[in-house]
Amino acid sequence: MLEGHRFSFTERTDSFGEISTMPYLPLTLSNGNKSLEIMGLLDTGASVNVLPYEIGLQLGYVWEEQTVPIALSGNLGDSEARGLVLSGEIVNFTPILLAFAWTQSNNAPVILGHLNFFAEFNVCFYRHESTFEICPRK
Repeated sequence: MLEGHRFSFTERTDSFGEISTMPYLPLTLSNGNKSLEIMGLLDTGASVNVLPYEIGLQLGYVWEEQTVPIALSGNLGDSEARGLVLSGEIVNFTPILLAFAWTQSNNAPVILGHLNFFAEFNVCFYRHESTFEICPRK
């Protein structure tokens, strides 16, 4: 990979008390003059990026003003979602626009999926080292 940045997997404890390591990526999401530093879960099985309800509110969005419906599946299949586009910045890479399905659920992490995180970045997972590396696609 060219000009990549390596990150360590993050250790998390689930609701059953089990510890696992997951590929969480620190990034800054922005909407105008509001920004949040968050941790997004890289999910190669997710079709779309997902933004929990509370984070959308903190970034200044109003649910009723969003008019693009997004259908979710899996654990979030029963949750209503609407489309948002945010600026995302990862380490020293140029900020990019990231499209999210903003869900009314707060029970999911920020999920970075194929549309459009994996369309913008190459990612290599090094499970034996518990690290991953990303670099912008050229």
